[in-house]
Amino acid sequence: MPQGSVLGPRLFIFYTADLADEVEQHQVNMHAYADDTQLYLHCRRDDSTAAVTRLETCLNHISHWMAANRLKLNAEKTRLLWAESRYSSEAQLGSSGLSIQFGGESTSASDHVRVLGVTISSDLSLEKHVANVCSSSFYWLRQLRRVRRSLDTDFTKTLVHAFVMSRVDYCNAILAGSPRYITDKLQRLLNAAARLITATRKFDHGQSLLLHDELHWLDIPEHVHYKLGVTVHRCLHDKVPSTWSTAAHQSQTLPADDICALPVDIT
Repeated sequence: MPQGSVLGPRLFIFYTADLADEVEQHQVNMHAYADDTQLYLHCRRDDSTAAVTRLETCLNHISHWMAANRLKLNAEKTRLLWAESRYSSEAQLGSSGLSIQFGGESTSASDHVRVLGVTISSDLSLEKHVANVCSSSFYWLRQLRRVRRSLDTDFTKTLVHAFVMSRVDYCNAILAGSPRYITDKLQRLLNAAARLITATRKFDHGQSLLLHDELHWLDIPEHVHYKLGVTVHRCLHDKVPSTWSTAAHQSQTLPADDICALPVDIT
């Protein structure tokens, strides 16, 4: 099947459906989207060595299974993340965590990993993710500002939605409960985009009215709440996959002294 085809991801999922059963034998959790697979487990800090051993055994098993099915586990694209509270006195955050050995190669722990477009840091904060979104979005705002005089308002709004708002909207539900200093960064980005569309300056009066009344944009905290409300509504009315509906009725919390290991991007 050619790469990039419509049926490619679905056929790949069918072909690798047995992978979940192979992982389950090692008591390791798995999430997969097409060829992007994450293995994860949680453990206490004192049991981190045993967790590494379990992951190594699981990865070696996966490597043999893939070889038997004419696939390859790419160790170079495999990332390992140890996640723990930044306020722990004995935190093993980022690159200070243990490494894993499989396939004759060593994979060291990373400070952050990118999972389906979302950057996850070892302290489970979203500062790195928001910084990446703001960096790429402000780049496009600068490019659009150069040609703003040649564009009318409607076309400028279309371009801002395509290059900026699409990045702000993507997976923004994960920002629920984030501190104000995180959401304020995205709010400043939103304000800059509104000024570009309306051709106003930073210290002009009435920008809040332009943002809410003319553009009909919500502030970032309200935008996140709206996205969560829509998602929960779809889950409760079975308009999403069954796994989402099940997860909507479940809540799971980990003790503060637990630590989580996530090797991601298993390809």
